[in-house]
Amino acid sequence: MAGPHAFLAAAGFSTGDLTRVLLVGSAVLLIAVGAVRLSVRSGLPSLLIYLLIGVVLGESGLGKIQFDNSELTQVLGYSALVLILAEGGLTTSWRGIRRSVAPALVLSTVGVVVSVFVVAVAARFVLNLSWTVALLLGAILSSTDAAAVFSVLRRVPLPRRVSGMLEAEAGFNDAPVVILVIALAGNAADPGHAHPWWVLLLHAAGELAGGAVIGLGIGWLGGAILRRLASNASGLFSIAVIAVTVLAYAVAGSLHTSGFIATYLAGLVLGNMRLPHQSAVHGFSAALGWLAQIGLFVLLGLLASPSGFGAQFVPALVVGSVLLLLARPLSVFVSLTPFRMPWRTQAFLSWAGLRGAVPVVLATVPLTMGTPGVDWIFDFVFVLVVVFTFIQGPTLPWVAHRLGVAEGHTTKGLDVEATPLEELGADLLHVSVGPTSLMGGVRVFELRLPEGANVTLVVRDGAGFVPQPQTVLRHGDELLIVSTSTVRDVAERRVRAVSRHGRLAGWS
Repeated sequence: MAGPHAFLAAAGFSTGDLTRVLLVGSAVLLIAVGAVRLSVRSGLPSLLIYLLIGVVLGESGLGKIQFDNSELTQVLGYSALVLILAEGGLTTSWRGIRRSVAPALVLSTVGVVVSVFVVAVAARFVLNLSWTVALLLGAILSSTDAAAVFSVLRRVPLPRRVSGMLEAEAGFNDAPVVILVIALAGNAADPGHAHPWWVLLLHAAGELAGGAVIGLGIGWLGGAILRRLASNASGLFSIAVIAVTVLAYAVAGSLHTSGFIATYLAGLVLGNMRLPHQSAVHGFSAALGWLAQIGLFVLLGLLASPSGFGAQFVPALVVGSVLLLLARPLSVFVSLTPFRMPWRTQAFLSWAGLRGAVPVVLATVPLTMGTPGVDWIFDFVFVLVVVFTFIQGPTLPWVAHRLGVAEGHTTKGLDVEATPLEELGADLLHVSVGPTSLMGGVRVFELRLPEGANVTLVVRDGAGFVPQPQTVLRHGDELLIVSTSTVRDVAERRVRAVSRHGRLAGWS
């Protein structure tokens, strides 16, 4: 039997190659981890730094790594998106998005169609493309990116309905967009067997419905089985949870339905079933999500050819402006007006529709399917995503404050070791008192938290202390509130009310 050295030699890969790959890979990961701090300080999504790393390592950069395999990029990109969507579902609180699900679904379906057609019209007449290719370009650019949005919104306290809508939209809209892009690329590659638009929409709706049913079913069944099989090995349990979300994708794909929506919904179900080792699962899935994002963006940077960026800059700027200033606002208006969404919220959601990895990955689809005359499309999408991330990313916090969408505080659950908390039936809340919050000047006892909830720690100017009932809260304070699970929602609503209306909130 051949040993590992013989196998590696037969594959054209030696242990020396392995050493070099590990050296470059570990260095890239360490740089990428350090880049997160730069991202937080600058307001730029970390995806730009990861893309830059890939470009620098590529054939036109310092690394001179030769990589031009679109098909491999697409396969690895889909694999990364599965892990990213799984992490998104597992770490999303149903309680936080349930009021946002209906508008997010409309925005992810009807809004996508509106955006596709508006961008297609612009591309048809500005770039002189055929209608098929113009629609294909519109579909590629219509998906927003959760990682890009939330990497710049960590410092912006948003109302739960707004943040939940952005989160749910980014989780939902990948699936219909992927279906549309594949169908339109197939039509462009083989016009003789092209399907009418209404057939494409019916096909997409069927795939989405089937994937949703499969994802919900596998998520619930998998969670029920895992709860019975749970042991003290939190790491092993975390692997099993991720395996269930990947299984949902594989089953849905095997049945010719949407694997992406199945993955996200399976993760959403599992993440809200109060399974054992919840904190460990969140930590493990977040680590996999980060690894997938870093690998995906670096890979996309490697595939890009900077020599072609110049020719695409002006067309990308024009089409991107149409997308940002016309297509996205119109899709938000059409989708959210029936829900009586305030115009300020609609304006912010329009500006917050950042593009990220998904459009760049989908730009490889027409290349792998043999669509004629689209060799330029990857560089075009790459340039558009980078330019408009630079424009939108740093300005999102400013836009939120100018529109009056940002709140004066943030409230979020903390991840700690879940086993003792589950046994105690307890929850932790982390509250940040922002500069506009009316909690500033309020004494702790004036919060009037429900019985079973208490402020147990205040961090002020980097120093922590246990507050007394008469302790006066200040702007910039960080509070740790411990509550029983039964009164967690009441405590959070109470904090939000005092933040908005001051110490007399709730008094008639």
